[in-house]
Amino acid sequence: MPQSATLPVPPIAHSTFDYDVAIVGGGIVGATLAASLRHSGLSVTIIEAQSQSEAVAKGQAYAIHLSSRHIFERIGIWSHIEPQVEYFRQVRLSDADSPHVVEFEATDLKNEVIGYVAKHRVLLQELQNFLERCEQVSWFCPAQVTTTTYDAQGATLQLTHDSGASGASLPLSLRVRMVVAADGVRSQIREQAGIGTHGWPYWQSCVVATIAPEKHHNNIAYEKFWPSGPFAILPAAADECRIVWTAPHKEAQALVDLDDEQFIEQLNRRYGSQMGRLSLVGKRYLFPAKWMQANRYVQSRLALVGDAAHSCHPVGGQGLNLGIRDAATLAEVLTVAHQHGEDIGSLRVLRRYQGWRRGQNYLSLGFTDVLNRTFSNQWFPVMQMRRLGLWVMQHVPPLKVWSLKFMAGLHGRSPNLPESI
Repeated sequence: MPQSATLPVPPIAHSTFDYDVAIVGGGIVGATLAASLRHSGLSVTIIEAQSQSEAVAKGQAYAIHLSSRHIFERIGIWSHIEPQVEYFRQVRLSDADSPHVVEFEATDLKNEVIGYVAKHRVLLQELQNFLERCEQVSWFCPAQVTTTTYDAQGATLQLTHDSGASGASLPLSLRVRMVVAADGVRSQIREQAGIGTHGWPYWQSCVVATIAPEKHHNNIAYEKFWPSGPFAILPAAADECRIVWTAPHKEAQALVDLDDEQFIEQLNRRYGSQMGRLSLVGKRYLFPAKWMQANRYVQSRLALVGDAAHSCHPVGGQGLNLGIRDAATLAEVLTVAHQHGEDIGSLRVLRRYQGWRRGQNYLSLGFTDVLNRTFSNQWFPVMQMRRLGLWVMQHVPPLKVWSLKFMAGLHGRSPNLPESI
């Protein structure tokens, strides 16, 4: 696969524009948006600061909801992704050492699985492979957007673009109908546009690691809540699990600073003995937890998606899945508008995307915040209430099913992309 866009820009039907849509950020969300626009009739460019190989090489892994699977099926890449991911068919939710455990089953969703765990490289590589076959999509990478200027008809982006063999960064100007910011939580495009955010940093950080347990995980995911924060165990491969250990910042940093043997000793105390002896695979990662929502998702000629628009606590694995739904939703809005001869960058059109996604994202962000604050709490009345809530959820099937559908991203209005042809 080519690692930078060094080929000549293909001719575009609209003579005054180089592209219809410029997506700044070629990660999973930005690439999902480009792939979802494949039948739209719009010309698309992706501007990514890293080479494609560098972007793929990240060590993260994600919980993938059924809603995201449906979107990847519609795009036409799920059949390539599925053999490379692990599934879980049960989730066990518990509160520290409480005997009450809520067991969510795939049958509660009338499905064979509840969700999946996928490595970053698998998802992005398959998206890149797919986009290589999409004639209407071009890449500029590595490339940096230096300035973006908006006007009534479109936007002009000034780039510095790696020319390839010479290693020189060349200035480049692109004229587009609209810009999509998919460039992460510290979005340069969002900041340049003057769109503010609101939210707060949590008192917690997350330690992420991959382990190899002695016993098979039986395709069960665990979410255990402790006073210091949630502790998740996800099946990541046939013989591996991914853990996300949330703790106050100093405690989390101390866990990362331990040597492997000491870390495994601490992990055994938290993890339990249900899978036998544990061993560490690869490096540990640390990232702070943060709640953020952009004050608006759109303005004329600009839309925000994924982490550029919102960020939430990692409990429940909502983050990337919300971004994937953003991408598919925006693709549907733009496709329908273009088919009806509307100006895709107009505020009138883009507000449809904002109205569709912002409220749904607020619900999910609010859910993760309440869940974390309620369970990361040692106040006795709150402890009693939450444990009663777990008992009720386990013994009232409609409530359990509704909760599972919400966590799996099956609530609210879903995008209806055309299936791959």
